[in-house]
Amino acid sequence: MATQPNQALPNGYRLKEYTIVRKIGGGGFSMVYLAKDADNNSVAIKEYLPGALVLRPEGSVLVQASSTDNQSIFRHGLKCFFEEGRALAGINHNNVVRVLNFFRANETVYMVMRFERGKTLQQHIQANRGEIREGFMRRVFAQLLNGLREVHAHKLLHLDVKPSNIYIRLDGSPVLIDFGAARQTLTQEESRLQPMYTPGFAAPEQYHNRERLGPWTDIYSVGASIYACLAGFPPQAADARMLNDKLAPACETWAGQYSDQLLETVDWCLRLNYMERPQSVFTLQKILMDNSALSPRRRSIFSNLRRTLNRELF
Repeated sequence: MATQPNQALPNGYRLKEYTIVRKIGGGGFSMVYLAKDADNNSVAIKEYLPGALVLRPEGSVLVQASSTDNQSIFRHGLKCFFEEGRALAGINHNNVVRVLNFFRANETVYMVMRFERGKTLQQHIQANRGEIREGFMRRVFAQLLNGLREVHAHKLLHLDVKPSNIYIRLDGSPVLIDFGAARQTLTQEESRLQPMYTPGFAAPEQYHNRERLGPWTDIYSVGASIYACLAGFPPQAADARMLNDKLAPACETWAGQYSDQLLETVDWCLRLNYMERPQSVFTLQKILMDNSALSPRRRSIFSNLRRTLNRELF
């Protein structure tokens, strides 16, 4: 299905008790706006707007299915998006984006979220390519997994964990954003909407065998995100790996630069067989919080570096 270019809501548009400031993001399934609430607080509003299914004609704010065939799929997606908003509104955790409100308007659904200030992990990777410290990675992902544990406890999956969906606040704390792929609970039957995933970060079962989705699916994406911190780019896409796995183990690629424990954990998370990965976020989190594995390795690296410099100088 071809994605149609859709018009954003105009700046200054009044949406319930919110005023649209400007569009700040969006993809194939939604648009995101910066807005002000009745108390002039900044919020982010996510609008369900799948370009492959609907159109907003120029000069209109109403959304309509682009064909009769798309109407039922769009309505099913609306229901899932609304249920997602209801589920996320029940999660109040520092490391998960806070959903403040959700409602129907303009023939679609809107999700109002707390507006966060900072930058994405992807922006941090681009600015510090190849120079991200292990301590930073352990801290960020250990905290982030607190939020992901809460998501899983509510019978939700994120299904699109990646550096651009991990926001680093000004105080350094991470927050998991954009649950665009979490359109159903673990107990709901599979959505008829086209699957949404990001190559390199999506687990093999997101391409095929979607009935096998589980916490281990998000764990693959966490491992891929840590890999991106190490490499500066994502690992080989899982569907390509299933055909011809060319992904060199992290233990070989960065041996001596990071602790063996961290590198082994990345390789563990990136196993193609979902049953061979960590099965729970708690298991992974305990490893990342074990900083005892970091210090000896770092001392060894710095000692070797000092010895090398001394030989060169004297």
